[in-house]
Amino acid sequence: MATEYAFPDNAAKTADASQEFQTEKMSVAMGPSHPSTHGVLRLNLDLDGEIVTKCDPVLGYLHRGDEKIAENMTYNQFVPYTDRLDYLAPLANNVAYAIAVEKLANLEVPARCQAIRVICCELARISSHLLGLGAFAMDVGAWTVFMYQFTEREKLYKLFEELTGARFTTSYTRIGGVSRDMPEGWTDRVLAFCDQFLPILDEMLEMLTRNKIFTDRTVDVGIITKAEAIAYGLTGPNARGSGVTVDLRKDRPYSGYEQYEFDVPVGTKGDCYDRYLCRGEEMKQSVRIVRQAIKNMPAGDYYAKDAVRIFAPPKAKVLTSMEELINNFMIVTEGPLMPAGEVYFEAENPKGALGFFVISKGGGVPWRMKIRSPSFCNLSILPKVCQNNLLSDVVAILGSLDFVMGECDR
Repeated sequence: MATEYAFPDNAAKTADASQEFQTEKMSVAMGPSHPSTHGVLRLNLDLDGEIVTKCDPVLGYLHRGDEKIAENMTYNQFVPYTDRLDYLAPLANNVAYAIAVEKLANLEVPARCQAIRVICCELARISSHLLGLGAFAMDVGAWTVFMYQFTEREKLYKLFEELTGARFTTSYTRIGGVSRDMPEGWTDRVLAFCDQFLPILDEMLEMLTRNKIFTDRTVDVGIITKAEAIAYGLTGPNARGSGVTVDLRKDRPYSGYEQYEFDVPVGTKGDCYDRYLCRGEEMKQSVRIVRQAIKNMPAGDYYAKDAVRIFAPPKAKVLTSMEELINNFMIVTEGPLMPAGEVYFEAENPKGALGFFVISKGGGVPWRMKIRSPSFCNLSILPKVCQNNLLSDVVAILGSLDFVMGECDR
């Protein structure tokens, strides 16, 4: 007699399994102490499994009240505080702030001073992009690039120290000029750095550009359309990666940038990969600008000699002339003599457009100051760009935006 076999109810079991393994929505806090948040950024994420359904950035953990501090200091005393904004490019911060105040004073600095500032800004751009590149690569699993970029940045820091006397917080620029002229032979050492840097940069980019793991983590991830980049106020490589052809060095030239030939790299997709490519090419263009600035370096003064009540006189004159001693005393104690009025100036910093809005009622201290932080504006798109991406993609998106919390929180 044949034995009857009872087949299991697979449909019922499948239904039970789907109930058992159904994803559960949860909320997690990424940061503020997390290596991939590049500083004290906190992201409150709502997850459906591994999919981000909501992203709420929480800022302010590094807030120091820089804008209020500026209202209680003379114009020159605030220069060191600009170092602490984007602390990866302090030389560029110094220049942006100084030009804003010089615009208020209707002051034009000599051509040599402008060329020195351009070299400083472009070397700072290389330094900043190098660290952004290395940190981004490490976020998505590539360690070697991080070591390469730190070696190159160490060479840059040696050049910065020779020029300014400091490696990290330079405080080099002054209202009306720079604190000192370039040391003898410094430009030759800068050119030597540029010559050896380009092959190393190509090697770093070759490690990533066609790397299967890197492209899988970045291509078509974190796409920001051109319209979205404009709507959210993105600037710098983040905007240009989305096809926004805006570069203040080209569109509103300052410090003689109109004299230099360079290209502005622009992306097409607006994904993490495009933003990486833009920064890589921008470093090559910065080398191109530095070489031109050194080749055509004007003779003359490194500060505006007609800025009598603005730029502190040289030490030798202070020690030999009573008038210069009194002038130096007044500038130090009361600050540079500025007219009443208000100005806004923004420069093309490595992270984007860094702007200073200065309101003066006369005298040596600003009445109000507002800092337009590119990192703050760039991070505003996080709730939009992180939504419907994987949790692991959030790490790649943050690395591709390349922000600094020092200037974001201010």
